Amino acid sequence: MTSLIPSIFGGRRSNNSDPMSLSLDVWDPFDRETSAMANTRIDWKETPEGHIFKADLPGMKKEEVKVEVEEDRVLQISGERSKEKEEKNDKWHRVERSSGKFVRRFRLPENAKVEEVKASIENGVLTVRVPKTKEKKPEMRSIEISG
Repeated sequence: MTSLIPSIFGGRRSNNSDPMSLSLDVWDPFDRETSAMANTRIDWKETPEGHIFKADLPGMKKEEVKVEVEEDRVLQISGERSKEKEEKNDKWHRVERSSGKFVRRFRLPENAKVEEVKASIENGVLTVRVPKTKEKKPEMRSIEISG
C-alpha cells in the first residue's frame, strides 16, 4: 500500500513491493570514507524506451565517477570525492560538504539491454540510460474447429 502523504524528509518513496526497485547498496558503517557519501541519492524511472538513472553529484568530474554493469545484470554507480586540501593557516568554521567514496548497485530487469548502457554527466547530474528490448507480442493463430 502506497501512502498518498509525501515524506516529511522531502524524498520520494521507493516502491519496496516492486522487485525492479531492488537497490543493492554497499555500505560499511565503520568505514568513515565510504559512509560520508553513502546516502548519494539516485532516482530510477522506467519509460517505454528504457530505464533512466539520475544521481546528483555536485562538483564531481566524470573522472571521479564509474558506471559499470556486472555479468549478473547489476548496474553499479560509484565514485570518490576528494577532501579539500587544508593549508596550515586555514581556520575552518564549518564543514558540511561530504567527501569520500560511494557505491550504489541496482539489479536490472530482464528487459534491459545491458550492452547498450550510456552515461553522461552535466551540471553535476549523472544520467545513465539503459535501453529496453522490444516487447514481443504473442502471435495469435486461429484454429479451425471441426464438426
